[in-house]
Formats: sequence, structure tokens, C-alpha cells
Amino acid sequence: MATRIRIDRLLVERGLVTHVAMNGACAIHDYELSLIGATTESVARYIREGQFGLWQETGRLNDIIARAAAEDLGLGEAVGRAIETEALPHRDCSILAACYRLGVPATVHVGIGYDIIHEHPNCDGAALGATSYQDFLVLAQTILGFRGVGSRAAPRCDMAPSESEGGSRTAPTSLGLEGGVALNYGTAVMGPEVFLKALAMARNVAHQEGREIRHFTTAVFDLVPLGGDLHHEAMRGTPEYYFRPYKTLLVRTVADGGESFYFRGDHRATIPALYRLLGD
Repeated sequence: MATRIRIDRLLVERGLVTHVAMNGACAIHDYELSLIGATTESVARYIREGQFGLWQETGRLNDIIARAAAEDLGLGEAVGRAIETEALPHRDCSILAACYRLGVPATVHVGIGYDIIHEHPNCDGAALGATSYQDFLVLAQTILGFRGVGSRAAPRCDMAPSESEGGSRTAPTSLGLEGGVALNYGTAVMGPEVFLKALAMARNVAHQEGREIRHFTTAVFDLVPLGGDLHHEAMRGTPEYYFRPYKTLLVRTVADGGESFYFRGDHRATIPALYRLLGD
């Protein structure tokens, strides 16, 4: 339902979303929704039979990823391109296709062994690593800021933007995270940890350029009940201390000039509520 909330308008027409980052499972569900208009399975049933996750259609993603690695593309851009250019029947549901079509960076941050496509015989671990690492660099580049370089970033330590290729899409100028907002929806480990490392890289380069990345806002949307002062770390040894969105996004990354907010609720309620507020 959330993907049908006027994706195009949110992403580009109003310039509200300038980067979408997700884990491997999100990309898989996005592809399945685009292909058949649904994404569901019985884990309890199929794990007993040794068939869990071994769907031939979903395994096509491995071929897309292998081609992307050969072209030095990021995983998110490659999947979005495939959904859009192959005209999958339900591509109007796809976040990745919308990002590809509109030139908004979309990145997929994979953990090897996390996802069902890693079970398939056509899975190439090197391709997964190369394309997801490319996406990590793209995320770091977005945090640092770029000017009209499309959704690709050169795989170099200084994160210098690559030249746009002939016929490629050009993304709008991004001033980076400074003065912006980072939203963390329901990712308790992958999201906060990838963001932390990408922010460290971007701040390193910004420091060398005489700039800062510290005046920004973070928001965490989750179901975990948190109490007390959320602008200071929870006591060591408490369950809250080990909840990474708390200490990483609500406290540590904004401690020197930013601000943070926590919203507890089901995504089916918080995503539409946020959309309505942004529309006012």
C-alpha cells in the first residue's frame, strides 16, 4: 500500500526524497511486486520441505546483479532499470523502478546469506559484493553532496562523482545531508550501521574540504517502546542500549549539532501519516 502513495510526486516533483536506501529483502519484495503484483510465501511450510525461497522467478535477480557487476552499476539502479525497461506488469508498485525512471539514487545494502536469492545456483557472491559496495559509495556520496551526476558514484576512496555517460539520466543537485533529514524505517541493524559508516566517510571528505555535516535531523520509526530522555544513550546493560537505531541515530550521529525524533507505530499508519503531513 505504501508504495502506491504517489511515488513520483514524493520522490522528484516536490524534491522531498533525494535518496532511498534498503536491504536486500526490500529489493526482492519490490521485484516480486513488480512481476506478479504480490509477495508472500509460507516459511513454516516450505522450510520443512527444503523449498523455502527457491522460486525460479525471484532467482532472476541474480542474473540482473551479475550483469550490473559487469557494467559497474549499483544493485539498486540495476534492479530498477530491469523492472522499468522490461516493463514488468506491476512496475507502478516499484520504488526501485520509480527511482530509476526519475534519476533518484536508490541503494541496496546486502548481507551475504541474508536473502533467499543467495540460495540459488546462479548467485554470484562477487557480483553481490561489488554491486552492493557500489551502492554503499553512492550512499556516502549522497550524504556528502553532489551536483547533477546521476545515481552513480565512482568507486574511489574520495567519492569523487563520475562523469555522466551519454544518454544517462541526470539527478538533481544534492547539497548532502547538511541541513537535511534522514529517516530510518524499521531497520534495527543494517540501516543504522550502514548509515554510520557512510556518514563517517562523508564527514572525512567534508573536513578535508573545510565543510561540516552535523546540522541535520534524524527520525526513527519503529515498534520498540522507548522511554526516558531519548537524546542521551540508555544505560549500558539495558535492552534499550543495544537497540542500534536509538544510540546510533537518535544520539551519536546528531550529538554535535543535529536533532532527532522517535515515532512509535505500525508502518501502515506512520507512512501514510507522514505523507499527509508533507502534503499540507
